[in-house]
Amino acid sequence: MNYESILKQLRPTSEEIDAVNETTEKVINFINELCEKEGIDAKANAVGSVAKNTWLRGKSDIDIFISFPIDTDMDYLKEKGLDIAYKTNEALDGNPSEHYASHPYLTCDIDGFEVDIVPCYAIEEGQSIISAVDRTILHTKYIQRHLRKEQEDEVLLLKKFMDAVGTYGSEFKTGGFAGYLCELLILKYGTFEKTLRAAQNWKKHTEIDLEGYGTAGNAIFKDDPLVFIDPTDKNRNVGAALRMERYVDFIVASRNFLAIADDNDLDEKIREEKIIEFFKPLEKEHLSDKSNEEIAKIIMESFKDRQTQTLILKFKIPENISADALHPQLLKTVSSICEKIEMEEFSVFKYDYWTDEERFVIFTIELNVFKQGKYYIHKGPKVWPKKACDNFKKKWQDALYPLDEFMVLTREREFKTAKEFIVHMLNMENIHIIKVGKNIKEAICNDHILLEIDEFLNDLDNQFHYEISTQNGGELAKDYLNSLDDFLNPGQYLKR
Repeated sequence: MNYESILKQLRPTSEEIDAVNETTEKVINFINELCEKEGIDAKANAVGSVAKNTWLRGKSDIDIFISFPIDTDMDYLKEKGLDIAYKTNEALDGNPSEHYASHPYLTCDIDGFEVDIVPCYAIEEGQSIISAVDRTILHTKYIQRHLRKEQEDEVLLLKKFMDAVGTYGSEFKTGGFAGYLCELLILKYGTFEKTLRAAQNWKKHTEIDLEGYGTAGNAIFKDDPLVFIDPTDKNRNVGAALRMERYVDFIVASRNFLAIADDNDLDEKIREEKIIEFFKPLEKEHLSDKSNEEIAKIIMESFKDRQTQTLILKFKIPENISADALHPQLLKTVSSICEKIEMEEFSVFKYDYWTDEERFVIFTIELNVFKQGKYYIHKGPKVWPKKACDNFKKKWQDALYPLDEFMVLTREREFKTAKEFIVHMLNMENIHIIKVGKNIKEAICNDHILLEIDEFLNDLDNQFHYEISTQNGGELAKDYLNSLDDFLNPGQYLKR
């Protein structure tokens, strides 16, 4: 298929390219002149998709890395790198925001662009990294050397397709494909379409080694669904952050796309329209042009039809925790809560979490079995070892009786509903029962709301307008409702 009509919407405009290049050059020149003036042995480098000409229209975030010699003291690099970034921001009338990855860096709003200024070490290919970001310059140089001009469009198609089907982005929140991985896939397979044709036949564990290092089979990669050996580091998997869910989603989306592209029975115009839809955000017709209140009613009816009980656990995000640190802790916590619920013989059907990454966290826990009878059978040792049976009897006296091969007794349940058990777990005395993220322990114990889904949605305005503007609260509520629709309708992004 000719993708030119799609690419016209994906390529940055000439005006955007000129503006990005102007700002990039301005930042680099200032940093290099500042380093020369102050006698700092460091150099500014443009990295990332902007430097590689693989950025999508409107996604022109600028990444500037300040590389220091590898013998630079780490504390000096952190302090001086941040100092340079702040001076650059001030000189160029930016608006700064400090972040922390492996070390501090600055995000600046300069000329309407988001500019990341990040200190790093100037390592060479094959050298061990000192900080987590040190490979980035090598990645940029590798793509600049190997990606042909015509393949830049193929990268745009792949990135946009992945974005539309929900598999783009290596941050923990998504667990999908990094931009660098997309570029490498195009280097491996040649085009967007050939990448999809290869992906539809990927296995549970796929290994790709562009440079033939022979390290893809290393034991450290055995649990990774996709192993793509970094051409600049034979001991690193570029797909390490890719979770199995997103890997499988991309395979299924590729099959769905190609089924339409290869369907010769389809009218050509209809086929082209269906293909174009794969590069657009999903249009949820059942929710379009509806208010939050109307969407909430639709969602409540859907949950009611499932004949389950869905509990909503909401709490505030503690201050000074980054999104990168927050998401793993949320997944760890909600997973552990649901694991303990299962151990109490309640049955979790599905669970998920949502957050705006600044104010709120909401756990959604849907239960197939949410209420138990008054009593349960407590199983002891098998009948055969007399000493073990005597010890069990000593503890429980005459309440024991044999059942099959075991000595058992009938006991009254402490928690007859899953909701009671969750309340029991979420206090400081009992929180040790679950594996909870260290930064959210106090917040989830001391300031949470636990409601059934209909109670929560019927009070949606108050839940999202607390301590924030009404307008912003409405936007957050709509985003959360959209996530509930995703919860109820899994897989809808993978087909059009």
